[in-house]
This record gives sequence, C-alpha cells and structure tokens, in this order.
Amino acid sequence: MNSIPYGRQDISDADIAAVIETLKSDFLTQGPKIQEFEESFAQYIGVKYAVAVSNGTAALHLCALALGVNNQSKVITTPITFAASANCIKYCDGEITLVDIDPDTGLIDIEKARKVLEQAEKGEYSGIIPVDFAGLAVNLEEVKKLANEFNLWIIEDACHAPGGYFVDSNGEKQFCGNGDFADLAIFSFHPVKHIATGEGGMITTNDPELYKELLLLRTHGITKDADALQENHGGWYYEMQELGYNYRLSDMQAALGITQLQRAKSSLEKRREIAMRYDKAFENTSIISLKGGTGHAYHLYVIQAKDRKGLYEYLRENKIYAQVHYIPLHLMPYYQKLGYKKGDFPIAEAYYDKCLSLPMYPTLTEKEQDFVIEKVKRFVNG
Repeated sequence: MNSIPYGRQDISDADIAAVIETLKSDFLTQGPKIQEFEESFAQYIGVKYAVAVSNGTAALHLCALALGVNNQSKVITTPITFAASANCIKYCDGEITLVDIDPDTGLIDIEKARKVLEQAEKGEYSGIIPVDFAGLAVNLEEVKKLANEFNLWIIEDACHAPGGYFVDSNGEKQFCGNGDFADLAIFSFHPVKHIATGEGGMITTNDPELYKELLLLRTHGITKDADALQENHGGWYYEMQELGYNYRLSDMQAALGITQLQRAKSSLEKRREIAMRYDKAFENTSIISLKGGTGHAYHLYVIQAKDRKGLYEYLRENKIYAQVHYIPLHLMPYYQKLGYKKGDFPIAEAYYDKCLSLPMYPTLTEKEQDFVIEKVKRFVNG
C-alpha cells in the first residue's frame, strides 16, 4: 500500500493542457483567464462578483482593508481555524476576540458570541468572521441576525466549503459565499482544497462598492479606469489612488482553476460518498466524528480519539498521514502574548485534545479507505 495523505490535489490531463495553452499565450498574468475564472466561480457559487487573488490569506487581508479595519476595530472569530482568519485583523492593527466552539460541529458558538457582544459597550465591535470549518456551513442567517442587532459586518471564511450550504428558515439552500448574508466571503485554492491552483484565493460579494474597492486594493491601489481617474494625460496614464498590494493571481493559475472548477461538483459528490462510507464504518463504535449533513462540503473528515497521539503515530507507522486541524489560536505563543491563556476556551481545548483528520480527497480509492478504516478500528479497539 502506498502512503495515504490526509489530502491530495487531483491534476488531470485537461488541467495540464490548460496551463500549457496559457504558457503559450500572450499573457502569463493580468490576462483574460483571470476574468474567466472569476466569472465561472461566481456562477458556481451563485454570487454577483468574484475577485481572484494570490491566496486565501491575501483574500482575508483585502476584506479587512475594504471594510476599513483599523486600530479602533474589534472583531470576533473562532479559535478553531487556521491562523489567517484572525491574523487578517491584526494586519490592520485591529483587535481579535475569540469565542469558543460548539462541541458537536466545531463551528463558532453563536450564542457565546452574543454574550460577548451583550457585555461590550455599544458599538465596541465592528465585525465577525465565522468559519465554515471542515466544510460544514455556518448558519449565516443566525449570524446575520446577530450582525444586524449589533451593527457588525460579516466576513465568511469559506475556504473549506465551496459547494457547501445550509438550509435557511424558508427551507432554501444557502450556498457558502453566495453573499445573501455575509458582506464578503473568501476561498482558498491551496492544493489540498476542493479547487487547486497551487496557491490562490477568491473573494465573493454582492456589494458593487466593495467589489470596486477590492479590485483597486489587489493591484497596488492603482487604476487605469478612465471613469475613475482624477486626471488623464493619455493612454499610458494610471493613478495610485490608495495604498494597495500586489495580491494578483496569475493567468496560469487561473487557467488551472477553470478546469478544476469544471470537476468541482463531481469532486464534491465523491467527498460526500467517502464521508458516508466513514460514517457507516464507524457506526456502533466508540469513534465520534464531527456533525455532518447533506450540505457539508467535507474538506476534512474529523474524528475524536481518546488517545489521539497514539492513533496519529500508529497510522503514520502504517503510512497513513492523518493530520490535526487545528491547534487552538489562543494556545499559540503570539496570541498568548496578547493575553490569551490555556483554559480560556475549554470546549476548543477538549476538541483539540482528541481531533484527527482522516484522509479525505476525491481520488481516495475504496481500497485505501478500507485500509484506513481497518487501522483506525484496530487501534481504537485495542
């Protein structure tokens, strides 16, 4: 049996051909493939606007900038996420407040977020960043009620969940990143994600003003749009109107993203099939998995094991490279310097002590998955 990682990219002949074709074209960056990828992704998600950027972290940073985060801003997010979900606020000199998680889902506990807001001064908080952890969609309808009550903006971190959804109070599917509730949403195209471009990210929104601001900020704050120029000296003329960044995606990456996106639905179906096989295999055992559901996008399949370290090492001995997602942010030395300490978020810590992400990717074969299941059961059952 070959080694089995927790996640793996799937690169097809069509992907390779698309990249080669772009390499032979006139544009390697800032060309037509960027807009094509953005439009295709927006259509897939069901949103008006999409802005392609260099990675998911850049997407978060640009969102914070576009929403005006500064040293007067306080923002809520979860400790169970990749560091960038919180770091983007620190990049803008804002302050992060972490809120504990729901033990069944791993998602931010909305009622605990409410308590933080109720205990704060009016207007003390600016926004909230819910995370669709592992691919399970946060109920943004509930988050939006909270945001409306306390005058917050919402950035949905949907890096784990393109194609995922929750069902709203009207019984309608609300797809992650569709802009119906969040001001902005972000996605990542890291190799282990649903859509791989090497590195890459996307921001989605239904707000035309935020969309224009994002386009400006991702390219140094520079525009050549004749309608936006304060002066116009000729066809060569451009203006730097804000302090922006070079957070652009290349045409080669966009070309790869376009062909990856064409397989997104079938890949998502395969992830859900793999999750169902895990669910069935672990029925009537002591193995506990995070809450699933039909709208789950299954970037990760997370179980809870009493002897997580032992299981992790046993699986590695058998060339199964499971992973831990995530070490709670408040246990990181950087955030402990800001005043956080062990014991602040007991549910997140209890989750961390037991969590393990099993292999989950569309090209995982039934034989490989059966091998993983057998080894997990053997260790757990002693």
